[in-house]
Parts: sequence; C-alpha cells; structure tokens
Amino acid sequence: MKSQIHENQLKKIKTMSKKLILLCLVFIFSNTTFAQDVKEKASKTKAKTEKVVKAKKEKAEKLKEEKAKAKKDAEKAAKKTEKDAKAKTSKAKKDVKAKTSKAKKETEEKATKIKKDGTPDKRFKDAEDKAKETKASATGKAKATAKKTTTKVKKTAAEEKEDMKETAASKTAEKKVADKVTGKYKGKKVFTGPRGGKYYINKNGNKTYIDAEQEE
Repeated sequence: MKSQIHENQLKKIKTMSKKLILLCLVFIFSNTTFAQDVKEKASKTKAKTEKVVKAKKEKAEKLKEEKAKAKKDAEKAAKKTEKDAKAKTSKAKKDVKAKTSKAKKETEEKATKIKKDGTPDKRFKDAEDKAKETKASATGKAKATAKKTTTKVKKTAAEEKEDMKETAASKTAEKKVADKVTGKYKGKKVFTGPRGGKYYINKNGNKTYIDAEQEE
C-alpha cells in the first residue's frame, strides 16, 4: 500500500516537473519573440529617422546651391551692366572726339580756301566742282549697271508664274506707278520707264523688268 502511494507521488512530481519545464520554455520563447519585435521596431524607427534627416540635409544643400547660383548670376549681370556702361561711355567719347576732329578739319580746309583779302580761292572751287561731277558720274554709272543687271535676271516658268500673281501689294503698287502703261505681258500691265525700260509689278509690289520684244 505504501509503495503504491509512493509511486503515485512520483508520478505527480514528474507531471508537475514536465509542466514547469514547458512553462519555462514558453516564457523563454515569449521573451525572445518580444525582444525580436522590439529590435525590429527600433530598427524601423532608426531607418525612418535617418531618412528624414537625410532628406532635410539634401534640401538644405539644394537651397544652398540655389542661393550660390543666384548670387553668381547677380554678380555676372552686374559685371555685364558695368561693361556695357563702360563701352557706351567709351563710344560716346570716341564719337565726340571724331566730331570735334572733323569740325576742326573742315574749319582748317575752309580757312585755306579763302584768300588773304577774304575772297574765295577759285582753284579750290574748281577742284570741288570737278570732284562733285566725278562722284555724280560714278554714282550714275553704278545705278545704271545695277539696273541693267536686274533686267538680265531670268526666271523659270514656275518662278515667273508665281511672281506674276496679283496680290494686295501688287495692286497698291500699280496705283502708285507714275510711268505710262504701254502694253501687256502674259496678262500683266507693262509700264515703260523714262529711260525706255519695260517692267511689270510683281506680287511683292516691286518692278520686274522684261525685254522690249516680250511686250504684247
């Protein structure tokens, strides 16, 4: 009887021991899991904090760069303004100097063209008249050559057709022409200039010269 009681007590002790061990294991596992959760949360919080700090730092650096660029641009603009002002001042001085020099030269030239008795020196007058005639002759020849060159420019059929279109500009120009209408050329009025040149008014309101035999 005593031995049976003793065995029952041993069984109870073993059962309690197993429960105690199991309880300890559960406690240890819970603590480990809790510690891991705390560590993970701390890691996430740290990463988030670092991200915010990094963003603020980048923003501050960007703002600093923008301020530096704005300062540099302002300095550059100020230098350009100063340079332009100096250039204008320098040009104005040169212009004044040139005008003064020209006026002085003209005064000296006029002084040499007058005789001691105050009357104009005929030699200088004849030279001036000859120079004016030479200049006028050269100008007239240049204009005649330019006009002659213009009349010799030939257009393709397509270009001529496009050139002969009637536009508001051509109609307005035709009304202002003082030369007489002497014929037609492919439906366009042909005008004859004071020197015998034949032309019509193109779509841009300008003169296009043609050969005399082309006039209808």
